[in-house]
Amino acid sequence: MHTAAVLVGVIAAILQTPLTPDQQLAHDVLKQLVEINTTTDTIGTEAAAKAIEQRLLAAGFSHDDVQVMGPDAKHSNVFIRLRGRSAEKSIVLMAHLDVVPARPEDWSVPPFTFTERDGYFYGRGVADDKQGDANIVTNMIRWKRDGLVPAHDVIGILTSDEETGGTTIRWMIDHVPAIRNADLALNADSGAGDLIDGKRTLLNVQVSEKIYADYRFTVTDKGGHSSRPRNADNPIYRVSQALDRLAAYQFPVELNEATRTYFERDAALRSTDVGADMKAVAAGTASPEVIGRLSADPQFNALMRTTCVATMIEGGHAPNALPQTATVNVNCRILPQDKPAQVQQKLEELFQPAKAELKIATAPKESPASPLRPEVMKAIEQVAATHFPGVSVLPQMETGATDGLYVRNAGVPVYGLKAEFDDPADSRAHGRDERLPAKSYYDAVAFWHDLVPILAGR
Repeated sequence: MHTAAVLVGVIAAILQTPLTPDQQLAHDVLKQLVEINTTTDTIGTEAAAKAIEQRLLAAGFSHDDVQVMGPDAKHSNVFIRLRGRSAEKSIVLMAHLDVVPARPEDWSVPPFTFTERDGYFYGRGVADDKQGDANIVTNMIRWKRDGLVPAHDVIGILTSDEETGGTTIRWMIDHVPAIRNADLALNADSGAGDLIDGKRTLLNVQVSEKIYADYRFTVTDKGGHSSRPRNADNPIYRVSQALDRLAAYQFPVELNEATRTYFERDAALRSTDVGADMKAVAAGTASPEVIGRLSADPQFNALMRTTCVATMIEGGHAPNALPQTATVNVNCRILPQDKPAQVQQKLEELFQPAKAELKIATAPKESPASPLRPEVMKAIEQVAATHFPGVSVLPQMETGATDGLYVRNAGVPVYGLKAEFDDPADSRAHGRDERLPAKSYYDAVAFWHDLVPILAGR
């Protein structure tokens, strides 16, 4: 029988076992959130934020310790505080309430209905990032119910526009001193575990992320009648030639603490050939052939270097006229140790023959990597050994971007630790039929339940 079929059967069998009361709570919170549409650019997060507020108030939290706040109702964030013996050096738990749009006609199930099928939960946001919201809310309720009073406050922040602008995490940092003064933050929006052939293999801890930037290059000409072409002046052709240069260019390989450790440790989990290539890259002894083989894998390539790629193009104004303009958006994901100014300079060199005008559409926001603090990594490894026996814990550089960027820039180390295991080859976040293995969700909630009190000090 195919491995995937075996996995589905195992998960389905497990789910036939009645849920524990704590699992039922986790289930109900996630279901409630998934069924509230929180697409930020249309509907917003107010309804979801108020639903969480009511649930936490009913669980015994005071109005001082649960607050819906934000720059406006559409961008409603939730602040949650589990009081410890000291308000100093709090632990922040973070996730985001908003989701990307979902077109019902593209899905096999209704995107804003929580669907349970074959051992999976389906619905927009079930993986990104309402599982994180539900994890935090569920555990806050459990810790409150069980009378946990840690050494330091545990602060939960659920934000409202991570997918669109990241403005409300900045608003929260400005308006909630407990975030700026925190000792560390756990981010439920990154740091998943890999499930390969139904087996948990490694748990990623995100300690850094690439720098996001958008550059728009515009080429112009006087235009004219399409019956009399001037190919050398045509903005579309000139942009196309520049894009050929961009497609052929690769930024140099440059590892950092997180990626070097990742390649060193993950090599042991790979096939002999791939593992040997990873070890060579980590040691700095890789030949061009080795680098070429690893670069053919989009994930390895993104971990090894800064990447820039054309994502949007527009040009011309009429089917029977020579184009007067052509514009391309180049999206860059810059290594945290690279200098954005140097990346921009390289792009300008590639587009210079086209005589393109540059506009920075999204300015890069530099962010230092979080240190691999021994006490943090040790706690994660110890709890992982109990909950996920035999799994390797690896530091990770996120190739995408999260709200953790802004918290790191506020001086607070952030560790992405979603802790849900899924097949990395079947990632559906932001796509159709977004789903998450149900067992992985329950296991992650239990993992956080045991880890956070250790980090906060029992």
